[in-house]
Amino acid sequence: MNESKKIKVLIVDDSAVIRQILSQIISNHDDMEVVGTAADPYIARDKIKQLSPDVMTLDVEMPRMDGITFLKNLMRLRPMPVIMISTLTEAGAGITLEALQIGAFDYLPKPKENLGKGLFEYEQQIVEKIRAAAVANVQRLELNSLRSKSDAEQERPKIASYAPKSDYIIAIGASTGGTEAIKEVLLGLPANCPPVVITQHIPPQFSASYAMRMDNTCAMNVHEATSNQKLLPGNAYIAPGDQHLILRRSGGGLVTQLLDTEKVNRHRPSVEVMFDSITELGLKKTVAVLLTGMGADGAQALLRMKEMGSHTIIQDEATSVVWGMPGAAYQLGAHKEVKPLESIAGRLLQLTNKN
Repeated sequence: MNESKKIKVLIVDDSAVIRQILSQIISNHDDMEVVGTAADPYIARDKIKQLSPDVMTLDVEMPRMDGITFLKNLMRLRPMPVIMISTLTEAGAGITLEALQIGAFDYLPKPKENLGKGLFEYEQQIVEKIRAAAVANVQRLELNSLRSKSDAEQERPKIASYAPKSDYIIAIGASTGGTEAIKEVLLGLPANCPPVVITQHIPPQFSASYAMRMDNTCAMNVHEATSNQKLLPGNAYIAPGDQHLILRRSGGGLVTQLLDTEKVNRHRPSVEVMFDSITELGLKKTVAVLLTGMGADGAQALLRMKEMGSHTIIQDEATSVVWGMPGAAYQLGAHKEVKPLESIAGRLLQLTNKN
């Protein structure tokens, strides 16, 4: 590959060991290079000016200035794709979700020195995310950053003359950029909305924190899904990290079920698994939405939903952080509609309103 075409990566971490591990991983790939490393944000700030990196990895916890404060400054002054390197703990989850809200592209757990067999999978993840970050919609990340300041001030929706059709459900799948995209959709839905089932690619330590944040922000009740929850209007159910979420019939209604079965499309939870469970039950009164995300998880299953008779919507490229999953669905013709993110909640209400 031409040297000038390489993705330029800046690594910012106070641990020399982490900087070395990440540098070694990135240097194994011909299409990317580490142009610099920094032990703290002050050094990083100077190196950004000197080196003009395409992508930055950023530690959350650092001396002199924490990663969140630095990210806020960066997204205001010099927006760029940032991959947060975070600890997969409950405390780390809250900070990382805040980073995504501020405009971070994505996140990865801190690499361990003794990764062993897990090193290959970790390497695959980081290079895939760097490649996606290098072509990410930076304007969208910047917009997320601007919107995050006003989340607390957003009023819960008051929809005139909305009466939901009976037996309808809404199913949403997303990956990279999805935590903020899902929030945008849920913020636009009223407390009497049909039940919503959601699969977002997320690690197990993060899904509970994410569901709690959504519950505190949205008019609907938002849960981290457990098995045997009855699907009820006004409730949203988010697949827990590392478990597939499917639907099944029980007592004349629908309930959630969690599965520990194999990963599908390299993911658990997988959007495809959730969508296919809806198709298998013949639930034509489903509006299915595929939002921003890397890869193609859910695209084939969305086509099967469309063929069954469900109404299918994909997020458009202009408002997606990464047009991977919705783009794959578009190529298959799995969509009935392509919509900008800002219009999706309103369209869901139109499609499920009996008035």
